[in-house]
Parts: sequence; structure tokens; C-alpha cells
Amino acid sequence: MDVSEFVWQRLGEWGIKRVYGYPGDGVGGLDVALEKAKDRMQYVQVRHEEMAAFMASAHAKFTGEVGLCFATSGPGAIHLLNGLYDAKMDHVPVVAIVGQQGRMSIGASYQQEVDLLNLFKDVASEYVAMGTEPGQVRTLIDRAVRIARAKRSVTCVILPNDLQLMKYEDPPMEHGAVHTGVGHAVESKVPDDAGLRAAAEVLNAGKKVAILAGAGALHATDELIAVADKLGAGCAKALLGKAALPDDLPWVTGSIGLLGTKPSWDLMKECDTLLMVGSCFPYSEFLPKPGDARGVQIDINGANLSMRYPMEVNLVGHSAATLRALLPLLRQNTDTSWRDGIAKGLENWWGQLEAKAMASADPLNPQRVFWELSPRLPDKAIVTADSGSVANWFARDLKARRGMMFSLSGGLASLGAGTPYALAAKMAFPDRTVIACMGDGAMQMNGINVMITVSKYWKQWSTPHFICLVLNNRDLNQVTWEERVQIGAGKTESTQSIPDMPYHKYAELLGLRGIFVDHPDDVGDAWEEALNSDRPVILEAYTDPNVPPLPPHITLKDARHFMLSLKDEPELGSVLKNTAKQVFESVVPHKE
Repeated sequence: MDVSEFVWQRLGEWGIKRVYGYPGDGVGGLDVALEKAKDRMQYVQVRHEEMAAFMASAHAKFTGEVGLCFATSGPGAIHLLNGLYDAKMDHVPVVAIVGQQGRMSIGASYQQEVDLLNLFKDVASEYVAMGTEPGQVRTLIDRAVRIARAKRSVTCVILPNDLQLMKYEDPPMEHGAVHTGVGHAVESKVPDDAGLRAAAEVLNAGKKVAILAGAGALHATDELIAVADKLGAGCAKALLGKAALPDDLPWVTGSIGLLGTKPSWDLMKECDTLLMVGSCFPYSEFLPKPGDARGVQIDINGANLSMRYPMEVNLVGHSAATLRALLPLLRQNTDTSWRDGIAKGLENWWGQLEAKAMASADPLNPQRVFWELSPRLPDKAIVTADSGSVANWFARDLKARRGMMFSLSGGLASLGAGTPYALAAKMAFPDRTVIACMGDGAMQMNGINVMITVSKYWKQWSTPHFICLVLNNRDLNQVTWEERVQIGAGKTESTQSIPDMPYHKYAELLGLRGIFVDHPDDVGDAWEEALNSDRPVILEAYTDPNVPPLPPHITLKDARHFMLSLKDEPELGSVLKNTAKQVFESVVPHKE
């Protein structure tokens, strides 16, 4: 076999069965070999290499496997970077295979020659290497996959196009040769007894324990519940940890941070002890004030410990295994007053959310779209969201149930990730309902692109249930509100207003179903139609851009900036009316 054929064979031996990519002469050998390997390596042809990297990142998040993408030399490789940074910043394993010009031309400023080793050395800081001869390729592939998985990181292998076509040979048995093998390490990271006992001592002393669960706790649901019940704790969730606990538990306060809930804010500000599990949540102002609470943190990566809050005890370990080892050391808390207060606050909060969602807007309140979806979500649904104001409603209004999955671009918070995430989820789980929640800015940036790919592959899926929700508000809405609140500037229409487009009609051009809704009474029926469609759907909701995505806590500085923004606000009447409605519902007591 040639080198390219060996590459796909070796990746298959590692258990990787799907690759996202786009062809080019820089990977011509890999393209040809991939056609021969299609019975064992599924190729998903994207419309742009950035989508390939986003899909590889999402694949890793949803499956726990190593994600794989490939791209040609020069511009193709460059296009991968944004999606790869998404994987790097959210600590998921992705391998990128990229082409390069022929070895003889390297250093000659040849067409599409880019210094890829330097280009990728940050995003693939744990491992990036270029092949120069066939006997080296086995080592490059083995190390890239193993390091990506072990370090939960991005790695990159660069293959010049002439090397791809050379006959493959194993490295010789001689000095200087390297012989590597296939197989991930068996991990069993549990802290030592001394660390566990020190953590238990802190947690047992707490009267008001708060837990913050992140993406690292997604597979520790039972353990989180057991520990929380033992301590009588409440639990907030970082956005990437939305599926770590179901929202029907009366002590789960939902998301935290700018997109978070008032009960999560209260939980953190009133607790005397903080247990952080598998989270790199970035906004320290939403955590307890240093010194107000004792802290214990569990993370698989020791570099993440005490990074957001000064912890008293830091434990390096797997979330589920560490919580299981910690549980026998914890004392049962029989005082229910802390949890009773959390439950009362939650009851009022869910009532507030419903009232906010039902508030009138022109023509449609975006919160209503999510509030109507939440109880209709099928079991085991997978929901993705893009960056922007849509992420607020995704975070707050959708109630997670057991078996569901939720994700988005977390650390990078990149616009345009929602649809590639959803497509990757559907390729990995073709029998499950997948819903992408998009703003119109993200839809115009990448979503239109990805829906072409959906139209290419959907008939291969075991079920057609794929919905792309687009909030059409003709505004880059999150930034508009950030400028109002953080800068004190009214909407700058030249930068914020975007073209109106009939997204539901675009769906029909692709042979998909398009649904349009602009009246609150029609939202439920629109979701029913979309969820029961015989083909993928673009559901376009024509929403009001001036419904404010209020944070759980408004500072005096934010309020002052908002008031300053009104002096040059071109949509003043709508902004004031909608803000007044939302603030009113925030202060009036509600019951769910």
C-alpha cells in the first residue's frame, strides 16, 4: 500500500471510523485512498474546512472519542484553525491531518506553501509534526492519536503530497528507528486517601454547600446526585455541563454566569462551601467572594485547579471515580433548610421564566420559542446552540432531562458553530432527534453552508429528525446588547443590522422543509410540525431583537451604561418597552 492508504488503515486500527474534510491537490493521495477505504472510514464532505474542524470537535464532545478532520495545504489548512481552537479551548481530543507541498519545493515559496509547523504549533501545542519519509508515518499517526486522547488536546500531522503517494514501509529494525503501537492507556485516576479525607473534612463542615458541575462531570450524574444528597447541597451547572444533571431536581439551579439563572447566583453568593467538579468556568465574579466559602475542586487536569477560586483542597482525578471514592467519607446532612430555600427560589424562577416568555413582543418573543420547545423535546434529544443571544435562551429556558445531550462552543464562544455541531451529532447518532439553535448572524455566517451538507447526507440517516431553528431578528443581537450595557452606546446600525432573508424558503431550495412562525400562538404547532417532519427542517422564527437577555445580576455600572445608551438609541421605544416588561417579571413573585 502507499502512505495514504496506510494512514486511513492505521487510523481505523485506532478505532476512528469517521473523518470530516474537504479535498485538494495538497491531499490528493489521501483523497484517492479514502475512496478505497470507504467501507471502513466514513467520509463527511463539508463545504468549508472550518466546518470540518468544528464537526471533529463536536464529535469528540458528544461521543468521547477522538475527532478527526483533514484539509489540503495552504488555505485549506488555515481554514481549520478556528474549529481546532474550539477543541483546544474546550479540552477535547481532535487530530488534524493536513497536506503540504512536495518535499523538494519546501522552502522555495512555492504555491500554497505555508509554514504549517509554525502555524499549528499553538493550537496543536501538545504535538505537531511533519512526515518526511514512509517509515516515519506510523509513529506520527500513533503519537497524534494517543497524545490527543491522553492530553484532551488537538494534535496535527502534516503530510507532503509526494510522501502521500510513496510506497509505505514499516520502520526498519536499526538504530534511530522508532516502533510504535496502537492502544490508549487505561485510566484510573483517583486521588490518594489523604487528599480525599482532607476534602471530606472541608465538605462535612459545610452547612450551605454549593456544587458547580462542568463538562468534566457529564458522565458523573449518579455520583453527583449521591454526593449532593449526602451533603444537602445545591448544584449549578456551567454551560458545557448543562446535561450533567437533570433540571427537574429541586436543588439543581441551572446555568451559571452571564447566561445563568438567579438561583445559581444566589446559590454561589450565599454558600459557605464550594465543590467544583470538572469545570473551567471563567467568570470568577459569579463564584463566592474569596474567603466567603471554603473550596474543594476535582479536575482531571491539575493545571485547572485553583485557577478561578482559591481552593483549600485540590484533587486530580476523574470526576465519577473521585466522587465515588469520596462518598463513603461524607456525613449525611439532615438539615434541609438550605435545600428548602433553594427549591423555593427555583419555583419562583421557573415562574419568572414562563412569565418572561409569555410577555408580548413585536412580533414574537424569542423566549417563547424556547419555552414551547422545552416540554416537547424528545427523549435522548441532542441540542446545540450557537453563540449570541440565542445561547441565553438555550441556557435558561430548555430543561435538561436524563439522556439528553447539549453543547456549544464554550471557551472560544465562536459564532457559527451551532450547525456543524448539530450535523456531527446526527452523523454520530443518526437515530436521535438533533436540534441546532441559531441566530440569523450565525446562520448567515456558517449555517447556510452546513445545511447544504445536511441535504447531501440526510437520506443516509436512520431517522430524518434534524431541525435548524433560526431566530430571525435582523440584528447581531448579543453584541448589540453588550454595547448597550457594557459601553453605554445605542445600537450602531451600520455594524449590527444584517440582511433579512427567508431561511424557510432556502430550506425548500435544498429539498428540505421550511417552516415560518411570527405569532406566539403558532409556536407550539410549528414545533410539532418540525418534530414530526419526514425530512430535515429549517424553522424560522421572526423575533423581536429588543427583548433584553437580562443577566441574573445587574450591577450599578451596567445599569448606568444602559441608561447612557438610551440617548442615541435608534430603537428607543421598543428597547424601553421590552426591557420594562422583562424587569417587571424579574421582580414580581411567581410560582411555577
